[in-house]
Amino acid sequence: MIDTRFAPYAAALLRLSLGTMWITHALLKLMVFTLPGFQAFLAAHGMPTFIAWPTVLMELAGGTLILLGFHGRYASLVLLPILAGATLAHIGNGWVFSNPNGGWEYPVFLGAMSVVHFLLGDGAFALKAAAQPVAARLRTA
Repeated sequence: MIDTRFAPYAAALLRLSLGTMWITHALLKLMVFTLPGFQAFLAAHGMPTFIAWPTVLMELAGGTLILLGFHGRYASLVLLPILAGATLAHIGNGWVFSNPNGGWEYPVFLGAMSVVHFLLGDGAFALKAAAQPVAARLRTA
């Protein structure tokens, strides 16, 4: 059972956490690994290096939209392919992210939370709700 008194705040906490994670991962790629370092990572995993800039820009823009709650639900969906790529890049390292070169549990968890965010909605304090949450549409159908 969902406690409807607190659900908007739970959704807001999810949105703020998820948006922060996307922004920090984009900044990590830019400021710590650097763009050439990220391109080398992509190449080492058989991925095209030209996706480095679009990936970082999508993470920054999507994370900001999610954080602000401005059509953040749809930003979470648009970012799912990045998480699929991250999962593929880390799948050979094992489950735990603390494994050498990182495991795949973290991108899978972020993907799951992105889907939860889409289903639940942006929650309290969002700048603009993208649409009525799926669960609410199902209740009224």
